[in-house]
Amino acid sequence: MSETDLNEQHRLIAKAMNEGSPQAKALGFTTLDIGDGVAVLKVPYRTELVGDPETGVIAGGVVTTLLDHASGQAVHAAMSTWTSIATLDLRIDYMRPAEPGKDILARAHCYKLTRSVAFVRAVAYETDPEDPIAAAQAAFMLDSSAGKKAGANLKPPGSSKQDSSKKEDGQ
Repeated sequence: MSETDLNEQHRLIAKAMNEGSPQAKALGFTTLDIGDGVAVLKVPYRTELVGDPETGVIAGGVVTTLLDHASGQAVHAAMSTWTSIATLDLRIDYMRPAEPGKDILARAHCYKLTRSVAFVRAVAYETDPEDPIAAAQAAFMLDSSAGKKAGANLKPPGSSKQDSSKKEDGQ
């Protein structure tokens, strides 16, 4: 795959993650940059994301979600072929509150890929990554679906005991 094709693949994966995840979509995540194991995402400041109305600071859960999402995109940006991933571990150190009224950015870097695990470092900030709101360290399982197609673990309708009981009761 050419570098141009790989960059386009990374952009498409980022778009799918931002629009396909109901939480990311509701929070308004956008990917500003992706490639070479790095992803930069933004969550725009909105009053409905504020955790404490007295301070106007965006809720910590939004920052957590942003760091996790940016880290996942960085993992995809470090790989040449798509595979499913899952967060194994996410540690976040909060260093200060976010500034009220400002968008929050997250920059994540996948610095190590093994056969089955990816390792990522990330920071959340407003304008300067050297003055972070929070720093994260994460590990992701690679090929989390063990090669199965998406949805392969879902049971078809009517296959559970509960569905069978409903049929017997005429429901």
